[in-house]
Amino acid sequence: MRERRFGRLDWTVSEIGHGMWGIAGGEGGWSGAEDEAGNHALDEAVRLGCTFFDTAWIYGRGHSEEMLGHLLRRHPEHRPYIATKPPPKDLKWPSTRDSELSDVYPPDHLWEYLHRSLKGLDVPCVDLFQFHVWEDAWADDKAWQDPIIEMKERGLIKGVGISVNRWEPWNVLQTLNTGLIDTVQVIYNIFDQAPEDELFPACRELDIAVIARVPFDEGTLTGTLTRDTRWPEGDWRNSYFVPENLAASVEHAERLARIVPEGMTMPELALRFILQNPDVATVIPGMSKVAHVRANIATSDAEPLSEELMARLREHRWDRQPTAWSQ
Repeated sequence: MRERRFGRLDWTVSEIGHGMWGIAGGEGGWSGAEDEAGNHALDEAVRLGCTFFDTAWIYGRGHSEEMLGHLLRRHPEHRPYIATKPPPKDLKWPSTRDSELSDVYPPDHLWEYLHRSLKGLDVPCVDLFQFHVWEDAWADDKAWQDPIIEMKERGLIKGVGISVNRWEPWNVLQTLNTGLIDTVQVIYNIFDQAPEDELFPACRELDIAVIARVPFDEGTLTGTLTRDTRWPEGDWRNSYFVPENLAASVEHAERLARIVPEGMTMPELALRFILQNPDVATVIPGMSKVAHVRANIATSDAEPLSEELMARLREHRWDRQPTAWSQ
C-alpha cells in the first residue's frame, strides 16, 4: 500500500482508505450489510495496510462507528486515522441555499454528536471531525467556528473537514480561506472531474488534504448496473437511481466500457484514474467484503495509466447539477 501526505495536518495515510457507509446497513443505507462479513473486511483492510477509515454517525445510526471502535480494540497494535461526521440537525442531504446554519449545525448539536461519536468509537479524541453538508454562505459564522476551535483546544479533535455537497465542489471555497479547515471530502471520479477546476488548486495552495469519495459513482463505475437494476425496499440506491438517473448512468458506463483496457476491470480503472492525481490524499471506496478490500487495495501497487488512456478518460467527464434525487 502506498502512502501519501495528508495536507497541513502532516499525517501519512494510505492512499486507499475505507469508506464505511455501506458496511453499516440500517435505515437510509445500503442493503446486504452483514456484520460478520463487514468485520472480516475491516480486519483485512488493516492487514493490508489501510490506515484511514471514514465513517459518520448517520451510517447505521451509530453502528458504523461502533464497528470501527470494535476494530480498534481488535487491533490495538495498529492505530489508523479515524474520520467521522455529525449529521445535519434537520437530517436533510444536501443542504440548500435556503438552509440556515442554526437549523443544520447549531453549537449544541455539534457538541452532542461529537460526544456520541467519541462514545461509539470508544476513543478520547477523533482525528478528523467533518461537517456532513455545507453551505459556503456559512463561512464566517462564529456559531460553527467557536465550537470547533474549542474542540481542538480541548484535545477532543485533531482536524476539521468538510464533506462537500454532491456536484457542488465550488461550495466551500470561501470557507477554506478562514484557515479553520484542514480537509475537504468531495465526489471525484472519471465522471465527476469538476473538482479539478477550482477546488483542487485552492486545496493545493492552502495545503488542505483532499479525500476523494464515491469513486465508483454509487455503483455505476463498477460496470454492473443495467437499466433493470433494482434494490430491496429501503435501500438508499432506489431513491438515487430513479429511472432518468439509472438510464443515463448505464449509458455513460456502457460508453466507458469500450475503452477499459484488456485485463483490467472498470472498478480498477476508476480507482487508478483517481490515484493518478497527486492532489488526492486518499480515496475511500466502500468495502463491505474481503474480496472488495483485496481488489481495491491492489490498485495501489499498479503503475500509472498511460497519457493516452488518461486523455480518453477525460472525454468521459459528465457535469451534472443537483436535483431532488441527487441527495
